[in-house]
Amino acid sequence: MNLRLTFAILCAGASAAAAQQLTTSEVARVDSVFATVNTTATPGCALGISREGRLVYARGYGMANLETATAITPASIFHVASISKQFAAFSVALLAEEGKLSLDDQVQKYIPEIPPYPQPITIRNLIHHTSGLRDQWSLLAMADWRGDDLITEDDVLSIVSRQKELNFKPGDEYVYSNTGYTLLGIIVKRVSGKSLRQFADERIFQPLGMTNTHFHDDHTMVVPGRTSAYNPRQGGGWMVSIPVFDTYGATSLFTTVGDLLKWEQNFAEAKVGSRALIEKAQQPTTFNDGRPHNYGYGLSIENYRGMRLVGHSGADAGYRADVIRFPDAGLAVDVLCNAGNSGPGGLSRKVADILLEKQLKPVVARDTSRIIVTGEQVTRLEGLYRRRGIDEAYDFTAKDGKITLMPFNIAIRPVSADSFAAEGGQIRVLTEGPAGQATGLKVYVGNDPVREFDRVPRFTPTAAELDGFAGAYYSEELDVRYVVARKDSLLTVALRRRGKLDMRPTFPDAFSVGGLGTVRFIREKGKITSFRVTQGRVRNVLFRKES
Repeated sequence: MNLRLTFAILCAGASAAAAQQLTTSEVARVDSVFATVNTTATPGCALGISREGRLVYARGYGMANLETATAITPASIFHVASISKQFAAFSVALLAEEGKLSLDDQVQKYIPEIPPYPQPITIRNLIHHTSGLRDQWSLLAMADWRGDDLITEDDVLSIVSRQKELNFKPGDEYVYSNTGYTLLGIIVKRVSGKSLRQFADERIFQPLGMTNTHFHDDHTMVVPGRTSAYNPRQGGGWMVSIPVFDTYGATSLFTTVGDLLKWEQNFAEAKVGSRALIEKAQQPTTFNDGRPHNYGYGLSIENYRGMRLVGHSGADAGYRADVIRFPDAGLAVDVLCNAGNSGPGGLSRKVADILLEKQLKPVVARDTSRIIVTGEQVTRLEGLYRRRGIDEAYDFTAKDGKITLMPFNIAIRPVSADSFAAEGGQIRVLTEGPAGQATGLKVYVGNDPVREFDRVPRFTPTAAELDGFAGAYYSEELDVRYVVARKDSLLTVALRRRGKLDMRPTFPDAFSVGGLGTVRFIREKGKITSFRVTQGRVRNVLFRKES
């Protein structure tokens, strides 16, 4: 019998033994959560469950590789994307415990390539996503990189070091920044003399017995047991979707459901790191003005149906992952998937709903799919809204009894007379103002801080105005050139590698561009001289007009 077959049998046996620790009813209900992906024709997920640090159930559903007809098992290895962040943060915190750095040190002390900004950025800012640093992935996309380009640590450091401005004053806001966690990995290397991969392996993974876990720093490396990843192909079927990264800290952790549960138990046992560090990692922090902020050391802290939940999700290419822990109940659940449409965050919580059925507060479910959008509700919400102080516009349009939110291109349905929600509740919209037409919005996306918008008139440029916007524009920060041209009654922007993209007018002198964000032109003495681009995690990148 070969080693691979022996290992598979052992894993299957372990899974069966673990299954006996749940009741027959619990097993059946948990398995039903994954029924749609438990086939030989689709990618799927691996599930791990522990109670008080003891594995009680682990199973694979669906296929690890559609080309080789390899099934997912509890031993399957997944790229878990942003779940990586807690290990990068913990590594830096271990160095701080040893006195080799302080979390309040300025980043430039260790990475002088980062420009000196008017306000200092600390390591603590990097950990809590309050640095104001523009996000690396958005910057690379704006610089005309494609999703399948090889991206290295040096590539990220190069583009970040050219940024002349921040999104905001450090400590004032929370904007998720992968940049900060790539820089944490660099700091670990420069302070310890070891790469983050080596450091985490020696100080975290080996002590905890996480033998199938590593930071993946070489995209050409062969990893036995690794899953492939997929996204749905338009028209049906699947397309391979695997990230090509040689950068890590923000991402690129490879692991299994069993190994992740060993890490979750460390928060109770503190085998690695002091008890003080463990507690600090799971605590919310505050902004400069004292407002609470629910992000710890690469961990989100939330209240789920009346219980404290600590965890994180991850998404890169076709990989999706979610790990959650209920400290007061001693329960941890991790769901690792290899399909871009899998939604592991919802799956992990459905499993928790089953296992904590008697402890969680009841939830009143609203079936918004059957609610018909009335003319009054359409009139109240439909229109263009600009985010206060930021070049971001949300456009609500109605068609066929549905209200669509752009740029997300998702359906928003009424929950009450003045509130709307997307399916799953990840985006919630509260309208403001008197009956009739809303004057403003409060938008909640996941657990992010509220975003406030004001209704604004839609910009309708004249032919002469469109001609005035045309020209070539260059960004020193991105080292890229965009060419804006008039096409009949529309504008297009051309990138060398991504081709021409349509520009849709929003508020005055601003256009929404799919894949780029909001382009706002700037006038000096009546003439267009430049524009700035804002896209979610990146604000106000400057392009100067050349011609």
